[in-house]
Order: sequence, then structure tokens, then C-alpha cells
Amino acid sequence: MSKAVKPKATSSKSSQSESLRKSLWRRINPFSWLWRHWWKLLLVFVVVGGAYGIYLNSLISIKFAGNKWQVPAQIFARPLQLEVKQEITLGEINDELQLLGYRKVNRATSSGEYQVLGQRLRIYRRKFDFPHGGEALRPFELTLQNNRISKIVELPTGQEINGIYLEPWLVARLVNTGLEDRMLVSLDEVPQALVQALVLVEDQDFYEHHGIAPLSIVRAFMANISAGRAVQGASTLTQQLVKNLFLTNEKSLTRKAKEAVMALIIDARYSKEEILETYLNEVFLGQNGNNGVFGFGLASYFYFDRPINELSIDEMATLVGIIKGPSFYNPRKYPERVKERRDLVLRLMFENNLLTPNDYKTLVTKKLQLASGASLKKDKHPAFMDKVRRDLRDVLINPNIRQSGLKVFTTLDTNAQLKAEQAVTTEVSKQEQRMSKKQFEGAMVVTDISKGEIRALVGGREAQYAGFNRALDAKRAIGSLIKPAIYLTALEQAADYNLATLLVDEPIKMKSSEGKMWEPKNSDLKFRGKVPLLSALTQSLNVPTVSLGMELGLGTVADTLWRLGVEEEISQYPALTLGAVNFSPVQVNQMYQTLANNGRFIPLHSITAIMSPDNQLLWQFEQQAIQRVDEQATYLLNYALHKVTLEGTAKQVHQQFPEINMAGKTGTTDDYRDSWFSGFDNNMLITSWIGKDDNQPVNLSGASGAMQIFIDYQKRQTPKSLVRRFPNGLGIAHFDTATGELSKAGCKDTVSLPAITAALPLAPLQCIGEPVVPDKPKSLWEKLFGN
Repeated sequence: MSKAVKPKATSSKSSQSESLRKSLWRRINPFSWLWRHWWKLLLVFVVVGGAYGIYLNSLISIKFAGNKWQVPAQIFARPLQLEVKQEITLGEINDELQLLGYRKVNRATSSGEYQVLGQRLRIYRRKFDFPHGGEALRPFELTLQNNRISKIVELPTGQEINGIYLEPWLVARLVNTGLEDRMLVSLDEVPQALVQALVLVEDQDFYEHHGIAPLSIVRAFMANISAGRAVQGASTLTQQLVKNLFLTNEKSLTRKAKEAVMALIIDARYSKEEILETYLNEVFLGQNGNNGVFGFGLASYFYFDRPINELSIDEMATLVGIIKGPSFYNPRKYPERVKERRDLVLRLMFENNLLTPNDYKTLVTKKLQLASGASLKKDKHPAFMDKVRRDLRDVLINPNIRQSGLKVFTTLDTNAQLKAEQAVTTEVSKQEQRMSKKQFEGAMVVTDISKGEIRALVGGREAQYAGFNRALDAKRAIGSLIKPAIYLTALEQAADYNLATLLVDEPIKMKSSEGKMWEPKNSDLKFRGKVPLLSALTQSLNVPTVSLGMELGLGTVADTLWRLGVEEEISQYPALTLGAVNFSPVQVNQMYQTLANNGRFIPLHSITAIMSPDNQLLWQFEQQAIQRVDEQATYLLNYALHKVTLEGTAKQVHQQFPEINMAGKTGTTDDYRDSWFSGFDNNMLITSWIGKDDNQPVNLSGASGAMQIFIDYQKRQTPKSLVRRFPNGLGIAHFDTATGELSKAGCKDTVSLPAITAALPLAPLQCIGEPVVPDKPKSLWEKLFGN
């Protein structure tokens, strides 16, 4: 039995179903939806993309329009001034040139080179922006005769000049809180060979592409696929710059897209030269402690200790090679790895006709010759830098010493500072061992006498430790160092006192400030009855000094101390005459600077000038020396201080330097708690101190302790023999040694001394005793008519 067949749906129902299916598909099909709304999407994309592009463009504009980087303040040492007739040795000039990174060559022809020709030096002085104005590259030749500059000649013109400055050494860079350090360079300062090597290695199509290089992306992709790992990057120099300036190291398509867009904007807005210059200053090239080394300008100093325009081709290739990975290619840690990378850069330069075959063969055989990196070491000379920071606070209104590019020119003589640090460390340790005691400390201040400029400052035996600065802050009793102020006070009263005046050296008693009886004694516990003023100072006798001080008046002595430059409240009690007053080493140095400078006071200072980032002078030290105490009396005092080093308490100075005249004074305090010495040659004044922080005795006199630091320091450098002009109004007078009275010349038992002649009475016509040379018998004419 057959089944009945179900009839098919009608055609109208079938068409409705198909229409419904197509309608539904159109609704869920994205391509169909996109096709119908493409123009709306395009509009949205243009608006959003345009807005984002405007946003990115504004970021770029702000960065490029202003200061791209916060450059640290730069602290410079003093520039060495070379002048005709200046007393200086060939070794001293050579030390300065070595410090500045000059290269000693057989034939000097370019910036940063020098040549020794017997007693002549040919120097190609670098260009530099001094506080007195910018100076270009300046070749010159100087001639030395008997350790004096006899002639300075400019090489291009042959013209003789009176003097020239070497550029100052960069002492420190006060890095900002971002921990980025860089030294900005302009494109015209960068050698063309370095730029060519950079473009060749990092972005061969730099001058052809528009910020991104699609072909480079394809090449890198194929190379990485072939190697099975990432062996080649595709970022252009512009993209690298974008990443360094604006982006993080995040690896994502979004960041890469943003990088590409910003690279296109930068390339469209700025020239290739501007992009290159920015890249040269931005690229990361290493790590200096906690601070990153950014830019080729700083890297040149960090790795080779000289400016970028003085680099050799192999050194340029080294820096370019480091870009690939500053940690992986760290020259100081992995020299072989870096040499291999450098040689690869050199080979690429050779293959692209940037090097000749001979140059290439020579360069790849060179070893890596790196600087120690000490020139950019942080926290150098902390005691001196402490003084600089304090002076900056006084000099600048609301000072911001981290201001971008601020240039601070200081008085520091780096060679003197290093020698001072070595002297303090060596001698303090030596005296500690000799006395079988511990915890000795020391300090030292070295100043230019005529300028009042601090050349070196040491705050403790651990010179590199930025702790308590004893040179500035350790105020201790100065002992016998006060005596020159008392004797100067007397010598200014020329009618009453001169170097031959007899002082009382007999037992005395007086009440102290606490009401107790005070009986000062000489160190040898002897009394001499009467002693010439010169001998009392030379032998540092206590009793005559106390008697003289009390006779002059304590207020008068305190006034002299103030005039010498000690800005301190001074308690006026009898023990003041033996140095029972607390001064720091720098205060003592200020006092003796006025004495050594013929009575002319000038404030001790560590800063000479401050310049803005664009080399505009913001501040300059301009205070002139002031005659605070009598020049004639000061000459007499310095004569006595010279005698101290010849035959007095500091006679070991003459024993160590028999051909050099110096002057100085030892200082020993009660119970031998503090050992002091202040001494000077013709140019420099040195104050040294040894003691303990807890003020316990060190059992050292001024001569056995602090003076040894002075001697050690002078042995490390070249002291200049003391010469002082004989002031008007001074002459040589003759005094009877028994009475201290003025005597006729040629008499027995007399001494010849400088004196203020206008204050002396008329010299007697006859000797008190027998003359050394008998008087010539008078003629008959003289007997009859006289004379």
C-alpha cells in the first residue's frame, strides 16, 4: 500500500524565508556592515587619529621647543694663568696638562695636544668660554729659563703676549634628581667620521626615509627568521630617539605604533640635522655609579677623558659600538667583547669607503685605551665642595645649584688639593703611630696669598669622606698662633716698640677670669730677665708675650685680630695672650693671609664667577684687598716669622728646604691638645692642624705635629722662595744687644735689623763700648775745625 506524498511549500513562503535569512546575515556580517558604514568609520578614524596626532605633536613641540634636558650644574677648578716672568717649573705645567687630558705628542698640531722642546712647550689650548669671555682654539709656545717663563708666543702670528689661561678642569657635576648626566654638544662640534659611523651602523637609510623605514623592517624580519632569534633591529634613529625621549621599553604593538607615528611627526617637523643633534645628546651610553651617562659629549669624557672633537677614529667606533647594549658592551668590564664590537664598526666603515685599507689595518690592531673615569667620579674633594656649597648660598639669592647648565668657577687647584690630601693622610697616620695613640685627626687649608683664593681644603684624615669638615667647623684653641697678632700690635706703635725692644721675662701672677691665680711659664720653665722682641717671638716665649699683651691692652689685641679678618667674638681675659681662643683652621688661615699679604685683607673665598647656561656672567668676585694693618709693621713681623723658620721653633723648615726662604709660626695649646702650624712661601699660605675630636691630648707640639704636614706638602710640590718688597720708610738700623737702644753702626755687641726709621731717635755718634772697627784718627784740620 503506497504512502501519500506530502506536498511542497509554496514558492511565496520559500522566498520570504530566503529574504529573512539574507536580512539576518546582513545584520551579523561585519563586512557588510562596514561596507555600508565605511565613510562614517573613516570620518571617526580621521577625527580620532587627527586629535591623537595633534596631542602627540604638542608633546613633541614642547619637548623640542624648550630645554630638552636638565643639565647638571658644572663646578670648575681655577684656570691656570701663565704669565711672562712667572715662577713655575716645567713639571708643574706638565701636571696641569695631564690633569686636563692633554696628549703629549711628538708634533702638536691640533686641540688638546702639547709638545716638549727642551725648555719650550708648544700647546694647542682648547677653546673655552671663560668668565672674561669666550676664547677660540689658541696654539702658543712658551719658553722657560731658570724656572721662570721668559716668553710666550702665539703660534699663528708669532706675536709675543704677556699671558694666557689654560682652561679649567671640570671638578664635579651636580646631577639632578632624575639621575641623568649629560654634557651637551652641537652637531658642528661632533667629528664627521663619528656621525658617518653612527648612521652606517644604526640607520643606513636615515637620510632617505621619513622617520620609519619599511624596507628595514622587512630586512630585520627576514634576518631574525633566518637566525631563529632576534639578531637585527628595525628601529630608525628617529624611532630610537622617540623611545628614549617619550616612551618606555614596553614591548607591545601599541607602543610600537605610537613610536612610528611620533617618528613620522618628528621627521616632518624637524631637519635631519636637528634630529641627529638631539640623538647625539640623548642616547644612553653607560652607567657612572647611580647616574646614567647620556649623550656622546659626556661619554667622550667618561671613557676617554677628553672632548668629543679630540677623539680618534677607533675611539669613535667604540662609542658607536656601545649603543647596541651599554651594559653588555661595557668597556671596563668586557674589553674583549667591546673590542670585537669596535672592530665590526671599523670593518663596516672600511667596506663603505670611510676608511682606507691601511687605516683599517692599523686601527683594528689598537688596544682599547680607556681613561680611569676619575675625572667624572662623584664626590671628589668633599671638604672643598662643602665650602663651595656654603659660598653659593651666600652668593646667589635663593640659589638653585642644580639649575640647568649653571657654571660655577671655583678657586680650586686640583693638583694642590691632591697633594694636600696626601700630606694630611700620611702625616696624621705617621704621628698617630709614632705616639702609639689612636683617633688622631687633621685638617689643612691652602690659600693664594695675594688673591685670597682657597686652593685646597682638607677636612679630615679620610679626605674623601664627606663627614665633619674640620677645616671649617672644628673650632679649637690656637695657642701660640695668636702671638704674631700681639707682636704686630706692638710694632704698629713704632715709637715704643721695634724688633730690638727688650721685653720682660720674669715670673708674673695674675687673676684668671675664674678668679684663680694664673702663673704663665715658658715651655722650658726658664726665665731670661729681659729678651729682645724678635727673640721672644722667634723662640715663642710665653711670659714676655703675656707681659707685652697686657701692656698693650687686651682690647687693642682683640682689635688687631678683627682687623686681620677674624670675625669672631673674642673674650678679653689674660689667657687670650697665649691663644685661649677658639678658631677654625680657615679662620686662622684668614688671619695669617692678611699678615702674609703685607697687611692687606681680602676675604678667603672658593668661588670666582658664576655663569648661566648661555655663558652670561651672573656673578663675579670683585672685592679688592684692603690695607687693614700697617704695611711697615707687617714687614717687620714677617721678617720675624722668617727667622722662626731659620733659628726658632720652626727651624726644621729651613733644614728641609735650605735654598727656599719661608716664614711661619708653630702653635701648641695647653696640655698638648692641639698642634698647629701656619706657614707661607712667596705665593701660598698653608695652615695645618692635628688633634682629636674629643679634645683629648695628642702630646704633639706645633713643630712635631702640624708642621710635619706643612713640610710633607711642600715636598710634594715646588715652593717658591719668599720675597717681599722693602716698604718705604723702612731702613736698616743698629741696636745695642744689651740695652735694645739704637747704636752707631759698626759698634761691638750690636745687631742690625730692619726698622721704621722715622720712629727712631737720632743714632748716637759714639759707641757705648769698643767699636768693632776703630775710628779713623782725626786730621789736624778736623781737630781744629771739627768734622
